[in-house]
Order: sequence, then structure tokens, then C-alpha cells
Amino acid sequence: MKKILVTGGAGYVGTTLIPMLLERNYEVTIIDNLMFGNGDKLIPFINNKNFSFIEGDIRDEKLVASLVKGKDIIIHLAAYVGFPLCRLKGEHESYEVNTQASRFLANVLEEEQYLLFGSTGSNYGEVTVLCTEETPLNPLSIYGKTKTEAEQIVMGRKNSTAFRFATAFGVSPRMRLDLLVNDLTHKAMTEGYAVIYESHFLRTFIHVRDLARSFIFAIDNQEEMVSNVYNVGSNAMNHTKKRVCEMINERVPDAYFHYADIREDVDKRNYQVCYQKINSLGYEIETTLEEGVNELKLAIPLIKEQTKYRNV
Repeated sequence: MKKILVTGGAGYVGTTLIPMLLERNYEVTIIDNLMFGNGDKLIPFINNKNFSFIEGDIRDEKLVASLVKGKDIIIHLAAYVGFPLCRLKGEHESYEVNTQASRFLANVLEEEQYLLFGSTGSNYGEVTVLCTEETPLNPLSIYGKTKTEAEQIVMGRKNSTAFRFATAFGVSPRMRLDLLVNDLTHKAMTEGYAVIYESHFLRTFIHVRDLARSFIFAIDNQEEMVSNVYNVGSNAMNHTKKRVCEMINERVPDAYFHYADIREDVDKRNYQVCYQKINSLGYEIETTLEEGVNELKLAIPLIKEQTKYRNV
């Protein structure tokens, strides 16, 4: 039986990934500081004999060192995710959580322990060419800069794989409404409108379930994927923000999206990404953007406490 530690396992991705791991009878340990009050999302797993939860901070080196002992695989998700949260927490604290904690984790592991790192397409920043894994990184935000450095640290050890994920969307036990597709769908349904700045900016997207599935795929294909970085997403989901709004409008026809020309978006990411490298190994996404919006339409009326479902 594989023994797996998931850092940040009570979050948006982790709560989607945990049942996938448990279905395979892996022994799964979670460490999370529950900073968003999301511990209730773990309740469905507490009676599973292969599940254990430790409330703690990824910066607690003594705790982390004790938890990695005897683990076969470490899936490292713990981070301050997104530039708004990093801006709120400040550069120093974001560096501690996203970079320094990753450095300690990479250094404390034994060589045979497989480290899977959740990186981000934000590492590319603003790029005019189609981004492959070889494209020079140009992070623009505190988030992108701290995750880029963390990725480089992680990939400095032999037994690691890093994923540069597209922007996630879709329904998860621990919802997030601050992600672009989720946010715009929520505003369309609850407020009836949204203002869009720099609607021509390109983004690339992935459903949270497909994102979680990529870790399962890496576990199954460790020999082929180890010591490599992969873009994870879909070539079919490189869209402008305007096109995302149009897709939502097709499903929420009464909503109005105003494309403003007078202000700039503080998030300057603007890039297209190629996913051929991981696709060539057999990984494909299963959920389209349209299907994700349909799913969000069903879930959003059930969400009442909105502040719990945003990182800021």
C-alpha cells in the first residue's frame, strides 16, 4: 500500500484529490492549517481507516519532518494561492509559505521519496509566444515569483515532478469563487452583471477534477514523468476572457458583461500554453469549460456564505 502525504489537502484541489487517492486504497495523510475554516470538508473521510488529518502549518519544520517519514509520495499543494492572497499576506510571508517551506520539504525528503509539486502557469506571466515547458519564465506577481522559485528548488532534486497548472474552475467540496470562471459565473447568476477589463487577455483553463487526476496519472507513470515539468491543461481551452464571458452568457442569458476600456486589469497574465508534452503520455482532460459552467449553475444556488469560498 502506497503511503501518501498531501500538504494543503483541505483546499480546493486537495478535497477533490483525496477521494481519488482513497479509492485506490492508498494510506493518505493530510496536513492543512485550515486558514479558511474548511475543516468540515474533510468530514466525509474521517471514518476511512486509510485517512488521517493533521492540523498544522507547512512552515512548522519539525512537524513536516515527522510527517514525511515513511511516506512513498508527497503531493505538495500547500501555498498562498493566487496573486490577491499573496498581495494581502505580503511578500515576506508569501515567500515563507510558498518558497521557503518548499525548500525545507525538498531538502528533508529521502532520495527514494517521490515529490509531486503543484506549480502554476502564472510562472509564464505575459508572453507573446505559445508557452511550452521550455519557454523562459516571466512571473509578474508575488505569487508567480514565489512559485517559480519553489518549482526550481523542487526540480533541483532528482525524484520530483512539477505541474504548471492552467487556471482551475469547477465545483469542489471546498469551493472557490475567486477563480475567473467560477467568479464570473457566480456574478452572472447572483448580480446579473460583471465588468471585464482587458477582455482580450488570454488564459488557459482546467477543471479541478482533471487537475486532481493529473496527480493520479503521475503516480501511475512515475518512471516516465520523474524529473520533468509539465504544463497541465487543454489546448482546446486557451480562451480570451471575452470568450469565457460569451460561454457563460450562453448559459446565463440574462447576465450582462461590460467590457471596459478605461481601466487596466491588475492581473497582467496573458499567454497561450501548449500541452503536447503531457498529452503525448496519454493524459487528456475529461471536462470542458461548457460542462464546468453547467455544473456551476447547479451548485451556485446552494452557496450562501460567500466569503468562505474566496481566498481573499
